[in-house]
Amino acid sequence: MPTFQNPTADAAEASEALRGLAHASRVFEDPADTYTVLGDLLAGVRSLHQVLDQLATAHVTHRVRAHDDAGDQSVGATYALAATRDLQQAAELLDGVLYRVDQAMVASGQIAWHPEPTVPPSVSRWVSVVFLQGQDADEVLAIIDRDGTDAAIEHLAGYDYGEDTVQAALVNGYVYDTPPTGALDKTATRDVYTLTYSPFLGHVGLLRQHDAIPDPALLDIDTSKPVPHPGHDLSHAASNRSLSRRARRQEMVEEDDEWGPSRSGSVPPGRSL
Repeated sequence: MPTFQNPTADAAEASEALRGLAHASRVFEDPADTYTVLGDLLAGVRSLHQVLDQLATAHVTHRVRAHDDAGDQSVGATYALAATRDLQQAAELLDGVLYRVDQAMVASGQIAWHPEPTVPPSVSRWVSVVFLQGQDADEVLAIIDRDGTDAAIEHLAGYDYGEDTVQAALVNGYVYDTPPTGALDKTATRDVYTLTYSPFLGHVGLLRQHDAIPDPALLDIDTSKPVPHPGHDLSHAASNRSLSRRARRQEMVEEDDEWGPSRSGSVPPGRSL
C-alpha cells in the first residue's frame, strides 16, 4: 500500500506494480479490459509527469547542498542543475505520451468487443469405396488371414476411382460421419483408408476419408514420376490398376481352388467337382 509520505518506499512499490502489470498484460482474456488498463495508465503517466517535475524542483532547490566526491560544491551544483534540466525535458516528453495514451483510450472506448467466435469442429466424413459379400469377400478374407489387413487394404484400394468414387458415394448415400461397423465387425486403418470386415458374416468393406488423397504407394503410383492431378488422372490410374489386380486375383483364385477345373486343359471347360 502507498504511504503518501515516504517517496522512497512508494517509488519501490510503484516499480514493482509496473513490473507486475508488464507481466500480467502479456495476455488479455477479455479485450474489453484494455480500456480499464488504459485509464489507469493514463492516470499513472500524469502522476509520473508530476513526479519528474517535483524531482527537478528538488535538485534545483537543494543545489547548494550538492558536492562532488571530492567535496567541491560548485561541481556538485553543476550536476544538480544538469539533472534538473534532464528531468524537465523528460517531463516535457511525457506530454506527448499523455496525449497519445489519451487518444488511444478515446478510440478504445468506441469498440464494442464481441465474444470470440466459436469455430465448429471439423467433421471428417467417410465415403464407401467398395463393399463385398460372398465369394468376393471370402477372397479378401483369405488375404487378411494370409498377409494381414494392410495387404487387404492395398488390394481393395484398386476399387478407388478417385473423384468418381466420391461422386458415386454422394449420389447413392454411401457417406458416413464414422465408418459403419456391426457388433461382429473388425476394423483396420491405413493411411486414409479404413477396412471393415467380418469373418463370421462374410463381408468386407473399404472406406476412404472424404477429400483426402491416398498414399501414392497404396495406388501403385511411381513416386519417381510426376504425381498425377488428384481426381482425374488418379481415377484413370486406379482403373488400370484395378484391371491388373483383378487379373492377378483371378489367377490366385484359380491356383488356390483345388476343386476348380484343371488349368492343364485335360478337363473340358465347365466341368468340375
